[in-house]
Amino acid sequence: MLKRSILLLSACGLALAGCSKKDAETAAPPPADAADADMAAAAGSMPAALDFAAIAAAAVGDSRRLQADRAEDERRKPAAALEFFQAGPGMAIFELEAGGGWYTELLSSIAGPGGSVVMQNPDGFLAFVGEQIDARLKDGRLANVRQSLSNFDALDAADASIDVATWVQGPHELYYTPGEGQILGDPAKSYAEIFRILKPGGVFAVIDHSAVAGAPEAVGHTLHRVDRAVVVAMAEAAGFKLESESDFLANPDDSRTVTVFDPAIRGKTDQFALRFRKPL
Repeated sequence: MLKRSILLLSACGLALAGCSKKDAETAAPPPADAADADMAAAAGSMPAALDFAAIAAAAVGDSRRLQADRAEDERRKPAAALEFFQAGPGMAIFELEAGGGWYTELLSSIAGPGGSVVMQNPDGFLAFVGEQIDARLKDGRLANVRQSLSNFDALDAADASIDVATWVQGPHELYYTPGEGQILGDPAKSYAEIFRILKPGGVFAVIDHSAVAGAPEAVGHTLHRVDRAVVVAMAEAAGFKLESESDFLANPDDSRTVTVFDPAIRGKTDQFALRFRKPL
């Protein structure tokens, strides 16, 4: 487990708040068979080509979801995101920068009892989301979820063991510098780590706050944004192939030149979605 200074903890808290990290609250889980039945209905007889739209809809409608999470659905559009991620029942999923677990809950529902989810955060984030994580995982309510603490360039997973890796509102963090000489992961090594843990044919799905085209990597620190082209270049350099992109979180009214903390745009930034695949 990596240890961080007080300065890192303080700065990470600001990053978490600005990037709309996930809230959680305690709730007693209803019987597991309710969501399992939903997922079985969505997946049908598990054909080779899964119906990702139906699988996503079943996860969003899972009766075990917390009401506070549901209140964010209109803004965050989880059905579109989950369909785009192409995660399915029985899969091994690695969620980078899970925050308090808003997406973890959904991915857990999708993976089901035959799958697994790794809920990863940098160690320093626990000072700000630790209680939320504890509440979300309390009493084993997400039995297929494992928490992992690491920098982004030292992921806690075996080689070629993951079917889908997601990174929501996160790649810009690679250019965030909480203090002199402090980073959350070397960029090239971080993308290489994601490539390493994915199985051949596995998916790497990204959502992040858009910067203007050609913006330097430094805006990851100043504005908490990143140019889409930077993510594509880094992922392709690591060996990934860009398979698809989506504008379901696009906002043309966002100038992409102000910090994501700006009250005028916070919670409704222009965001891009990219899906990469590790070659077979």
